[in-house]
Amino acid sequence: MQNNKSSAVSVFLGKLVRQQFFIPLTALFLLALFNLIVDPSFFKITINTNSAGNPVLSGALITILDNGSEFAILAIGMTLVTAASKGQDISVGAATAIAGSILLRMLCGTNSRPETIQMPIIAAFLISCVVAMLFGAFNGVLVAYFKIQPMVATLILYTAGRSIAAWFNNNELPIVTDAVFSYIGGFIPGIPIPTPFFIAVACIIIITLVLKFTNLRLYTQSVGINESSARLNGLNPAAIKILSFVIMGLCVAVVGLIKVSRLSTINYSVIAKDIEMDAILAVALGGNSLSGGKFNMAASIMGAYIIQFLTTTLYRRQVPSDALPAYKAVVVIILVVMSAPVVREYFASLMKKLKKEVA
Repeated sequence: MQNNKSSAVSVFLGKLVRQQFFIPLTALFLLALFNLIVDPSFFKITINTNSAGNPVLSGALITILDNGSEFAILAIGMTLVTAASKGQDISVGAATAIAGSILLRMLCGTNSRPETIQMPIIAAFLISCVVAMLFGAFNGVLVAYFKIQPMVATLILYTAGRSIAAWFNNNELPIVTDAVFSYIGGFIPGIPIPTPFFIAVACIIIITLVLKFTNLRLYTQSVGINESSARLNGLNPAAIKILSFVIMGLCVAVVGLIKVSRLSTINYSVIAKDIEMDAILAVALGGNSLSGGKFNMAASIMGAYIIQFLTTTLYRRQVPSDALPAYKAVVVIILVVMSAPVVREYFASLMKKLKKEVA
């Protein structure tokens, strides 16, 4: 009887470890447990008044929902890029600066300090989307047709992007004084939950519907798993890769809108700095392979909020901002090692060995 129970437990643990959500859920549990022990006030949510005099929710969890929403949006595009191209886009931070700069240029026109915006916000946003998607297509062409490794191809925009962003506005720092524009990156009057969270939810719903009612998931995974086989089955791997980078550009434009709305201006050298690392880490933390192929979008989105959970935890422990990348790099190393085929095979053989010993 005891052997049967032990065997059942070992089988359950084996199945649990093989689940893709095991890694993000374990990370979430450990972070929650750590904060519960060290700083129980981490989970406290209060109602305060913002600068506009409106009641808003505040607390570490609200900060996670707010800032983590940017990572969640980028994780959508990064997951598709990783799955299709077997690599990552490291230019998303610079591309965010470009999208934000274009948006401000459209809103401010030739005057960097206009009294009123020069065109509707939605029109300016759509223009920034088109520009960001074009830059995404540029990266995609380098990867798909010139066969350049994604990290090397996107290194071009990573290097030049912020200079391009500054060039669009003649190195000036435009300021938008329109109150409605500030709602996008802050709070809508009467709604105490940060607006970026609702934007992220909208993006998640859209990509869920797209993956459900189109063949995007199938085509992307097919190209990532075996490009030659996908081509023999009538797919165009180059088009699929370019499409993934274009969608990444669209996600970048949404994040650029949120970023510049938070401050109603832009700082070309600081905006979205190191955000590409968080987007890549979200994909990895979601249990997705960084070498392409099959993916789980929900796991990547969960990974994005867990990354913000980790960042917020480190800030509350008074870890300097300059040291954050080092902590995150350790997490990347652990995740990459855990997802390596050799390590997975070792754990699989270990579970089989334990199962035989119990039997």
